[in-house]
Amino acid sequence: MPAVLWVPAIVALALVVLPVVGLVTRIDLARLPELLGTSASLNALRLSLVTATVSTALCVVLGVPLAVVLARSRGRGVRWLRAVVLLPLVLPPVVGGLALLFLLGRNGLLGYLLDVVAGVRVPFTTSAVVIAQTFVAMPFLVVSLEGALRASGDGYERVAATLGAGPWTVFRRVTVPLLLPSLGSGAVLSFARALGEFGATITFAGSLEGVTRTLPVEVYHQAEADVDSAVALSLLLVVVAVLVIVVARPRALEGVRS
Repeated sequence: MPAVLWVPAIVALALVVLPVVGLVTRIDLARLPELLGTSASLNALRLSLVTATVSTALCVVLGVPLAVVLARSRGRGVRWLRAVVLLPLVLPPVVGGLALLFLLGRNGLLGYLLDVVAGVRVPFTTSAVVIAQTFVAMPFLVVSLEGALRASGDGYERVAATLGAGPWTVFRRVTVPLLLPSLGSGAVLSFARALGEFGATITFAGSLEGVTRTLPVEVYHQAEADVDSAVALSLLLVVVAVLVIVVARPRALEGVRS
């Protein structure tokens, strides 16, 4: 490894680590249990964990078929379809929240039908939180799975098809096993992204304690009233995210193959 790479690597590491160190130096550790033990903080943590888990499950259920379609389809339209799917990666989250609001809001395209026909209002509910998190997190799963499928090629699937296996059997017995390592890493990344989602959530779901006020939204709320509480909650969010990535992620994410 060239020694010159150490300089930009250290600078990059400092850009990530030093802001977290700044949070640690700002907090009064003696007050940390008091700040984190409030009902608002615990409700926000519980809501974040529950909604992030549900949104991750939705990402898996919806994202796996989408990734397979993108990886195995041919044609010019696939490139544009992929660009649309990956749009939440580059869109500001607030824009995504507005898009969801104008689609599912009371006066939105689908929201009006849901309100009139079924009497269902999605915005400013816990379901809105899950939808917002799924919207921003699913591309992480799709990117991971599509890349894995393209890298592995379709040779095994073609062989299985020539041996008489039907499309569903090929998908279940060949494609899914090929996806498993990347599925684990993609799901963990989606969970971490959903856990930290803020912009789309506050725009589409609002900030109702116990209903839509997730941990990032609670940090924003406390930053205007109690900076110490905001810093404590920020550290809690950092710790939870690190635990998710380090403990829960599969070894394949680190490039280790068993």
